[in-house]
Amino acid sequence: MSHTPVKCLFITLFILGCFKVTAQTTASSGTNTSNPTNGHENDPYSKYGIGELWNGNNTVLRGMANATSTFENPYEVNSDNPASYSFLKLTTFEGGATASTRSVVGSGTQTTTGTLSIAYLNLGIPISKNTGMCFGFRPYAHTYYNLADSTTNSPLSSISHSYNGEGNINYAYVGGATKLFKGLSIGFNVGYMFGNLRNSTSLLPIDTAVTNRAYAADFSNYDRIGGIYWKAGFLYEHKLDSELTFRFGGTFTAQQNLAERLNAYQISVYNFGDTLVNDTSAYGGEKRGKLRLPLSYSLGVMITKNDKWSLAIDYTATQWSGYNSSPDSTLNLNVGSGSYKISVGGEYTPNITDMRNYFSRVTYRMGLYYGTDYLNINNTTLPCYGITLGSSLPFRRSTSHLHAAIDIGRLGMTTNNLVQETYVRFTLGFSFNDRWFIPRKYD
Repeated sequence: MSHTPVKCLFITLFILGCFKVTAQTTASSGTNTSNPTNGHENDPYSKYGIGELWNGNNTVLRGMANATSTFENPYEVNSDNPASYSFLKLTTFEGGATASTRSVVGSGTQTTTGTLSIAYLNLGIPISKNTGMCFGFRPYAHTYYNLADSTTNSPLSSISHSYNGEGNINYAYVGGATKLFKGLSIGFNVGYMFGNLRNSTSLLPIDTAVTNRAYAADFSNYDRIGGIYWKAGFLYEHKLDSELTFRFGGTFTAQQNLAERLNAYQISVYNFGDTLVNDTSAYGGEKRGKLRLPLSYSLGVMITKNDKWSLAIDYTATQWSGYNSSPDSTLNLNVGSGSYKISVGGEYTPNITDMRNYFSRVTYRMGLYYGTDYLNINNTTLPCYGITLGSSLPFRRSTSHLHAAIDIGRLGMTTNNLVQETYVRFTLGFSFNDRWFIPRKYD
């Protein structure tokens, strides 16, 4: 593994480049100017709350429908349950990138968009036989939308509305875990949650008589978010016999407050034909407050047969009734009282010791999930469900792997004046293993 540091550096630089790369393609059918998806951009539901919650788990777990509560592997990092760090045997550096497409359907209009982004970065380190730690980075939430509609018979005649927003919330953390006694481990992650969000609404009167003297107004909220955030987990395993092992695990995150700063602007734009005049007509100064993130927990069980197969089921719930933004009330709109997800996932390796047949050492994964999103729009809870597939391709004579996973799912529905999103997310990741902090037996 002498080339591992070089490989790690190369792949890290490549994945960090995904921060700057966003590929988008758009296709549409139908015409309906009253439908908000006519903006043909990304995720309409990210307009509400803190945006779309992103999955920061590694590629292995994505292939198992993110059944994370009970997963541990001595050569992979499960950052969603920090108790798993105590099972690490080798220093593990891993990362990944996700390419996704999203098709949005509603009221006769269809749009398709695509995005490439970083998925996660982790460095797991075994400190001793019963203790481990991790340094990591994972996206938490993402906002990107560009929507439009129009209103007629208003006091200003016909008005065109434009809604657009963008931003990210990310989480950088350090975690640790230890085995209290045989079979039981506890762990924690603590780090800094940070990001910026912008949500804008523009109004433009449709003046058919004097098209070059249109008066427009833009209302924009800029939110800056940052603060300490933590998560705890436990994992218990018990040998049923010489081959089968039972695991029970879970995670817990309490309500936590992040600092939030809001700057709200109203900008007026007047078009004189060849000249645009912008004027900040209203600014109330910076407002400071708290963004309260909700309590969340997960529980799961797993049965595993040595290095052959494993099957897990997870239940995750979040109490969004405790969520609140004190300086920016628009971030509270259409946030429901709770969300949940049930995940079932498994993996299978034909023969991990078969050095003659490469594909016998490949690990194959599959998962299913069903639940509800945290948004409640038009008094409707949004269902979310999907199927996942994945695999891990081992490097020759090494515990390092190249991982791939695909997630095909749906969010929302077309009834109650809503839209339904169908998404496909492909994640490609890697994990490199090496020995750190282990004394040499010979010079």
